[in-house]
Amino acid sequence: MRIFLAFAALALAMPAQAQLIIAHRGASGERPEHTLAAYERAIDAGADFIEPDLVVTKDLVLVARHENELSDTTDVGSRDEFTDRRRSKEIDGRLVNGWFAEDFTLAELRTLRARERLPDLRRANARYDGLYQVPTLAEIVALVRAKEAERGHRIGLYPELKHPTFLLTQGIDSVDLLVTALRKEGLDTADAPVFIQSFEVAPLKRLDKLTDARLVQLVSAEGGPADEAAATYADMLTATGLGEIAKYADAIGAEMRLIAGADGKPTGLVEQAHGAGLKVHAWTLRKENAFLPASLRTGSDPAVAGDYAAAWGVLAAAGVDGVFTDDPALAAPLRRSARP
Repeated sequence: MRIFLAFAALALAMPAQAQLIIAHRGASGERPEHTLAAYERAIDAGADFIEPDLVVTKDLVLVARHENELSDTTDVGSRDEFTDRRRSKEIDGRLVNGWFAEDFTLAELRTLRARERLPDLRRANARYDGLYQVPTLAEIVALVRAKEAERGHRIGLYPELKHPTFLLTQGIDSVDLLVTALRKEGLDTADAPVFIQSFEVAPLKRLDKLTDARLVQLVSAEGGPADEAAATYADMLTATGLGEIAKYADAIGAEMRLIAGADGKPTGLVEQAHGAGLKVHAWTLRKENAFLPASLRTGSDPAVAGDYAAAWGVLAAAGVDGVFTDDPALAAPLRRSARP
Protein backbone atom coordinates (compact mmCIF):
# COMPACT_ATOMS: atom_id res chain seq x y z
CA MET A 1 0.00 0.00 0.00
CA ARG A 2 2.84 2.38 0.83
CA ILE A 3 4.39 1.83 -2.61
CA PHE A 4 1.02 2.40 -4.29
CA LEU A 5 0.60 5.70 -2.44
CA ALA A 6 4.07 6.72 -3.58
CA PHE A 7 3.06 6.05 -7.19
CA ALA A 8 -0.16 8.02 -6.70
CA ALA A 9 1.72 10.99 -5.24
CA LEU A 10 4.12 11.02 -8.15
CA ALA A 11 1.23 10.86 -10.60
CA LEU A 12 -0.31 13.94 -8.97
CA ALA A 13 3.05 15.69 -9.29
CA MET A 14 3.05 15.39 -13.09
CA PRO A 15 4.66 18.40 -14.73
CA ALA A 16 2.92 20.38 -17.46
CA GLN A 17 5.53 19.20 -19.99
CA ALA A 18 3.83 17.70 -23.04
CA GLN A 19 5.52 14.35 -23.58
CA LEU A 20 5.53 12.99 -27.12
CA ILE A 21 3.15 10.08 -27.57
CA ILE A 22 4.94 7.43 -29.62
CA ALA A 23 2.60 4.69 -30.79
CA HIS A 24 4.56 1.51 -30.17
CA ARG A 25 4.06 -0.62 -33.28
CA GLY A 26 0.89 1.41 -33.81
CA ALA A 27 -2.03 1.16 -31.42
CA SER A 28 -0.95 -2.40 -30.69
CA GLY A 29 -3.09 -2.55 -27.56
CA GLU A 30 -6.14 -2.37 -29.85
CA ARG A 31 -5.10 -3.90 -33.19
CA PRO A 32 -2.52 -6.49 -34.28
CA GLU A 33 0.83 -4.70 -34.26
CA HIS A 34 2.55 -3.34 -37.36
CA THR A 35 -0.56 -3.24 -39.52
CA LEU A 36 -1.92 -0.20 -41.32
CA ALA A 37 -5.00 -0.56 -39.12
CA ALA A 38 -2.87 -0.28 -35.96
CA TYR A 39 -1.04 2.78 -37.29
CA GLU A 40 -4.24 4.51 -38.39
CA ARG A 41 -5.94 3.81 -35.07
CA ALA A 42 -2.91 5.29 -33.27
CA ILE A 43 -3.00 8.46 -35.36
CA ASP A 44 -6.73 8.88 -34.81
CA ALA A 45 -6.20 8.40 -31.06
CA GLY A 46 -3.74 11.29 -30.92
CA ALA A 47 -0.27 9.79 -31.33
CA ASP A 48 2.46 12.20 -32.37
CA PHE A 49 4.63 9.44 -33.88
CA ILE A 50 3.99 5.93 -35.11
CA GLU A 51 6.73 3.37 -34.71
CA PRO A 52 7.37 0.79 -37.45
CA ASP A 53 10.02 -1.85 -36.74
CA LEU A 54 11.69 -2.46 -40.09
CA VAL A 55 12.94 -5.69 -41.61
CA VAL A 56 13.79 -6.41 -45.24
CA THR A 57 12.46 -8.81 -47.88
CA LYS A 58 14.57 -10.94 -50.19
CA ASP A 59 14.03 -8.37 -52.94
CA LEU A 60 15.19 -5.55 -50.65
CA VAL A 61 11.89 -3.94 -49.65
CA LEU A 62 11.55 -2.46 -46.16
CA VAL A 63 8.51 -3.90 -44.38
CA ALA A 64 7.17 -3.59 -40.84
CA ARG A 65 7.46 -6.56 -38.47
CA HIS A 66 8.57 -6.77 -34.85
CA GLU A 67 11.21 -9.32 -35.85
CA ASN A 68 12.56 -10.71 -39.09
CA GLU A 69 11.23 -14.08 -37.86
CA LEU A 70 7.61 -14.15 -38.97
CA SER A 71 5.79 -16.92 -37.11
CA ASP A 72 4.70 -14.87 -34.07
CA THR A 73 2.96 -12.19 -36.11
CA THR A 74 1.75 -13.89 -39.31
CA ASP A 75 0.09 -17.12 -40.37
CA VAL A 76 3.24 -18.39 -42.13
CA GLY A 77 3.43 -21.47 -39.91
CA SER A 78 0.11 -22.73 -41.25
CA ARG A 79 0.98 -22.22 -44.91
CA ASP A 80 1.95 -25.51 -46.53
CA GLU A 81 3.54 -23.80 -49.52
CA PHE A 82 6.21 -22.31 -47.26
CA THR A 83 7.04 -25.35 -45.15
CA ASP A 84 10.44 -25.68 -46.83
CA ARG A 85 11.37 -22.10 -45.92
CA ARG A 86 11.67 -22.95 -42.22
CA ARG A 87 15.25 -22.82 -41.00
CA SER A 88 17.51 -21.90 -38.08
CA LYS A 89 19.71 -18.80 -37.94
CA GLU A 90 22.00 -17.36 -35.33
CA ILE A 91 20.89 -13.77 -34.81
CA ASP A 92 22.71 -11.53 -32.35
CA GLY A 93 24.15 -14.55 -30.57
CA ARG A 94 20.85 -16.41 -30.28
CA LEU A 95 19.71 -19.42 -32.31
CA VAL A 96 16.29 -18.70 -33.84
CA ASN A 97 14.16 -21.24 -35.69
CA GLY A 98 11.35 -20.19 -38.00
CA TRP A 99 10.55 -18.27 -41.17
CA PHE A 100 12.47 -15.09 -41.95
CA ALA A 101 11.42 -12.02 -43.93
CA GLU A 102 14.71 -11.92 -45.84
CA ASP A 103 13.90 -15.34 -47.33
CA PHE A 104 10.62 -14.12 -48.87
CA THR A 105 10.01 -11.80 -51.79
CA LEU A 106 7.52 -9.03 -51.22
CA ALA A 107 5.01 -10.83 -53.46
CA GLU A 108 5.31 -13.95 -51.29
CA LEU A 109 5.08 -11.95 -48.10
CA ARG A 110 1.90 -10.35 -49.43
CA THR A 111 0.15 -13.70 -49.35
CA LEU A 112 0.59 -13.89 -45.56
CA ARG A 113 -1.82 -12.35 -43.08
CA ALA A 114 -1.03 -10.65 -39.79
CA ARG A 115 -2.14 -12.05 -36.48
CA GLU A 116 -2.06 -10.91 -32.85
CA ARG A 117 1.32 -11.63 -31.23
CA LEU A 118 -0.04 -11.80 -27.64
CA PRO A 119 -3.45 -13.47 -27.94
CA ASP A 120 -3.52 -14.64 -24.31
CA LEU A 121 -3.15 -11.04 -23.12
CA ARG A 122 -4.97 -9.25 -25.93
CA ARG A 123 -7.87 -11.54 -26.64
CA ALA A 124 -9.94 -8.89 -28.41
CA ASN A 125 -7.14 -8.23 -30.88
CA ALA A 126 -7.25 -11.83 -32.09
CA ARG A 127 -10.61 -11.17 -33.75
CA TYR A 128 -8.67 -9.19 -36.37
CA ASP A 129 -6.41 -12.13 -37.23
CA GLY A 130 -6.23 -12.75 -40.97
CA LEU A 131 -7.54 -9.32 -42.03
CA TYR A 132 -4.33 -7.42 -42.71
CA GLN A 133 -1.22 -7.74 -44.85
CA VAL A 134 2.34 -6.93 -43.85
CA PRO A 135 2.80 -3.26 -44.80
CA THR A 136 5.77 -1.77 -46.60
CA LEU A 137 7.48 1.39 -45.37
CA ALA A 138 6.27 3.16 -48.52
CA GLU A 139 2.67 2.28 -47.64
CA ILE A 140 3.16 3.52 -44.08
CA VAL A 141 4.49 6.85 -45.38
CA ALA A 142 1.51 7.08 -47.77
CA LEU A 143 -0.87 6.48 -44.85
CA VAL A 144 0.85 9.17 -42.79
CA ARG A 145 0.60 11.65 -45.65
CA ALA A 146 -3.10 10.88 -46.10
CA LYS A 147 -3.80 11.28 -42.38
CA GLU A 148 -1.81 14.53 -42.27
CA ALA A 149 -4.05 15.93 -45.00
CA GLU A 150 -7.13 14.71 -43.16
CA ARG A 151 -6.12 15.97 -39.71
CA GLY A 152 -4.27 19.13 -40.71
CA HIS A 153 -1.02 18.55 -38.81
CA ARG A 154 2.24 16.67 -39.13
CA ILE A 155 2.52 13.07 -37.97
CA GLY A 156 5.91 11.63 -37.14
CA LEU A 157 7.66 8.41 -38.11
CA TYR A 158 9.86 6.62 -35.59
CA PRO A 159 11.35 3.61 -37.41
CA GLU A 160 13.56 1.04 -35.71
CA LEU A 161 16.06 -0.94 -37.73
CA LYS A 162 15.88 -4.54 -36.54
CA HIS A 163 19.12 -6.53 -36.50
CA PRO A 164 20.94 -4.33 -39.03
CA THR A 165 24.36 -5.87 -38.36
CA PHE A 166 23.02 -9.40 -38.82
CA LEU A 167 21.28 -8.39 -42.05
CA LEU A 168 24.52 -6.87 -43.30
CA THR A 169 26.13 -10.31 -42.98
CA GLN A 170 23.33 -11.59 -45.23
CA GLY A 171 24.18 -9.01 -47.88
CA ILE A 172 21.34 -6.65 -46.92
CA ASP A 173 22.21 -3.06 -46.00
CA SER A 174 19.11 -1.85 -44.16
CA VAL A 175 20.82 1.41 -43.20
CA ASP A 176 21.31 2.34 -46.84
CA LEU A 177 17.78 1.20 -47.74
CA LEU A 178 16.25 3.37 -45.03
CA VAL A 179 18.31 6.46 -45.87
CA THR A 180 17.37 6.10 -49.53
CA ALA A 181 13.70 5.72 -48.69
CA LEU A 182 13.64 8.73 -46.35
CA ARG A 183 15.55 10.88 -48.84
CA LYS A 184 13.06 9.99 -51.56
CA GLU A 185 10.23 11.17 -49.30
CA GLY A 186 12.03 14.32 -48.15
CA LEU A 187 12.19 12.99 -44.60
CA ASP A 188 15.96 12.97 -44.05
CA THR A 189 16.33 16.51 -42.70
CA ALA A 190 16.89 17.69 -39.15
CA ASP A 191 13.45 19.31 -38.99
CA ALA A 192 11.58 16.32 -40.45
CA PRO A 193 9.19 14.59 -38.03
CA VAL A 194 11.43 11.53 -37.91
CA PHE A 195 13.46 9.67 -35.29
CA ILE A 196 15.51 6.62 -36.30
CA GLN A 197 16.30 4.17 -33.51
CA SER A 198 18.46 1.12 -32.94
CA PHE A 199 19.78 -0.96 -30.07
CA GLU A 200 23.05 -1.21 -32.00
CA VAL A 201 25.77 1.45 -32.15
CA ALA A 202 27.59 1.18 -35.49
CA PRO A 203 24.41 1.57 -37.59
CA LEU A 204 23.56 4.78 -35.74
CA LYS A 205 27.07 6.12 -36.27
CA ARG A 206 26.73 5.36 -39.98
CA LEU A 207 23.34 7.07 -40.04
CA ASP A 208 24.86 10.12 -38.37
CA LYS A 209 27.09 10.51 -41.41
CA LEU A 210 24.38 9.77 -43.96
CA THR A 211 21.33 11.69 -42.77
CA ASP A 212 20.34 14.74 -40.75
CA ALA A 213 17.30 12.93 -39.33
CA ARG A 214 17.31 12.64 -35.54
CA LEU A 215 18.80 9.45 -34.09
CA VAL A 216 17.97 7.49 -30.94
CA GLN A 217 20.18 5.03 -29.10
CA LEU A 218 17.96 2.37 -27.53
CA VAL A 219 19.12 1.04 -24.17
CA SER A 220 17.89 -1.72 -21.90
CA ALA A 221 18.26 -2.47 -18.21
CA GLU A 222 20.26 -5.57 -19.13
CA GLY A 223 22.78 -6.65 -21.75
CA GLY A 224 24.45 -4.52 -24.36
CA PRO A 225 24.45 -3.72 -28.09
CA ALA A 226 24.67 -6.79 -30.30
CA ASP A 227 27.35 -5.22 -32.47
CA GLU A 228 29.70 -4.38 -29.59
CA ALA A 229 30.37 -7.50 -27.53
CA ALA A 230 32.47 -5.72 -24.91
CA ALA A 231 29.97 -2.94 -24.24
CA THR A 232 27.06 -2.94 -21.81
CA TYR A 233 24.11 -0.59 -21.66
CA ALA A 234 25.00 0.08 -18.02
CA ASP A 235 28.37 1.46 -19.13
CA MET A 236 26.70 3.48 -21.86
CA LEU A 237 24.47 5.16 -19.27
CA THR A 238 27.31 6.54 -17.15
CA ALA A 239 28.17 10.22 -17.51
CA THR A 240 31.01 9.28 -19.85
CA GLY A 241 28.85 6.88 -21.83
CA LEU A 242 26.04 9.40 -22.28
CA GLY A 243 28.57 11.90 -23.52
CA GLU A 244 29.72 9.41 -26.14
CA ILE A 245 26.12 8.72 -27.23
CA ALA A 246 25.55 12.46 -27.62
CA LYS A 247 28.28 12.56 -30.26
CA TYR A 248 26.13 10.59 -32.72
CA ALA A 249 22.55 10.54 -31.36
CA ASP A 250 19.93 13.06 -30.28
CA ALA A 251 18.10 10.97 -27.70
CA ILE A 252 18.05 7.71 -25.81
CA GLY A 253 15.13 5.33 -25.80
CA ALA A 254 15.28 3.85 -22.30
CA GLU A 255 13.46 0.95 -20.71
CA MET A 256 10.99 2.21 -18.10
CA ARG A 257 12.75 0.58 -15.16
CA LEU A 258 15.87 2.59 -15.98
CA ILE A 259 13.83 5.76 -15.47
CA ALA A 260 11.91 4.96 -12.28
CA GLY A 261 12.48 2.37 -9.58
CA ALA A 262 9.97 -0.10 -8.12
CA ASP A 263 8.85 2.63 -5.70
CA GLY A 264 8.09 4.99 -8.58
CA LYS A 265 10.89 7.40 -7.74
CA PRO A 266 13.06 8.72 -10.58
CA THR A 267 16.48 7.11 -10.90
CA GLY A 268 18.13 10.32 -12.08
CA LEU A 269 18.79 9.01 -15.60
CA VAL A 270 16.60 11.66 -17.22
CA GLU A 271 18.52 14.49 -15.56
CA GLN A 272 21.85 12.92 -16.49
CA ALA A 273 20.82 12.44 -20.11
CA HIS A 274 19.46 15.97 -20.34
CA GLY A 275 22.76 17.18 -18.95
CA ALA A 276 24.51 15.45 -21.84
CA GLY A 277 22.18 17.13 -24.32
CA LEU A 278 20.05 14.04 -24.97
CA LYS A 279 16.27 13.74 -24.95
CA VAL A 280 14.78 10.70 -23.18
CA HIS A 281 11.95 8.57 -24.55
CA ALA A 282 10.68 5.78 -22.28
CA TRP A 283 9.63 2.33 -23.45
CA THR A 284 7.12 0.71 -23.24
CA LEU A 285 3.97 1.73 -21.36
CA ARG A 286 1.21 -0.86 -21.67
CA LYS A 287 -2.09 -1.14 -19.86
CA GLU A 288 -2.15 -4.85 -19.04
CA ASN A 289 -1.25 -6.09 -15.56
CA ALA A 290 1.45 -8.28 -17.07
CA PHE A 291 3.49 -5.20 -17.96
CA LEU A 292 2.89 -3.03 -14.90
CA PRO A 293 4.59 -2.96 -11.48
CA ALA A 294 2.83 -5.14 -8.89
CA SER A 295 1.55 -2.07 -7.03
CA LEU A 296 -0.31 -0.84 -10.12
CA ARG A 297 -2.03 -4.10 -11.07
CA THR A 298 -5.75 -4.77 -10.79
CA GLY A 299 -6.43 -8.28 -9.54
CA SER A 300 -4.42 -11.29 -10.63
CA ASP A 301 -5.39 -11.73 -14.29
CA PRO A 302 -2.36 -10.65 -16.36
CA ALA A 303 -4.64 -9.58 -19.24
CA VAL A 304 -6.72 -7.16 -17.15
CA ALA A 305 -5.95 -3.44 -17.35
CA GLY A 306 -4.11 -2.00 -14.37
CA ASP A 307 -3.50 1.61 -13.35
CA TYR A 308 -2.12 2.96 -16.62
CA ALA A 309 -2.69 6.56 -15.54
CA ALA A 310 -0.46 6.20 -12.48
CA ALA A 311 2.28 4.60 -14.60
CA TRP A 312 2.08 7.49 -17.07
CA GLY A 313 2.30 9.89 -14.15
CA VAL A 314 5.48 8.28 -12.86
CA LEU A 315 7.18 8.70 -16.23
CA ALA A 316 5.94 12.26 -16.60
CA ALA A 317 7.13 13.12 -13.09
CA ALA A 318 10.57 11.80 -14.02
CA GLY A 319 10.65 14.38 -16.82
CA VAL A 320 10.78 12.14 -19.88
CA ASP A 321 10.40 13.83 -23.26
CA GLY A 322 8.35 11.06 -24.83
CA VAL A 323 6.65 7.76 -24.05
CA PHE A 324 6.36 4.69 -26.22
CA THR A 325 2.93 3.23 -25.59
CA ASP A 326 0.73 0.51 -27.02
CA ASP A 327 -2.31 2.59 -26.02
CA PRO A 328 -2.18 6.16 -27.35
CA ALA A 329 -5.94 6.47 -26.77
CA LEU A 330 -5.22 6.26 -23.03
CA ALA A 331 -2.14 8.48 -23.17
CA ALA A 332 -3.67 11.42 -25.06
CA PRO A 333 -6.20 12.48 -22.40
CA LEU A 334 -3.59 12.12 -19.66
CA ARG A 335 -1.27 14.47 -21.51
CA ARG A 336 -4.10 16.95 -22.06
CA SER A 337 -4.99 16.92 -18.37
CA ALA A 338 -1.39 17.79 -17.44
CA ARG A 339 -1.29 20.95 -19.53
CA PRO A 340 -1.88 24.30 -17.78
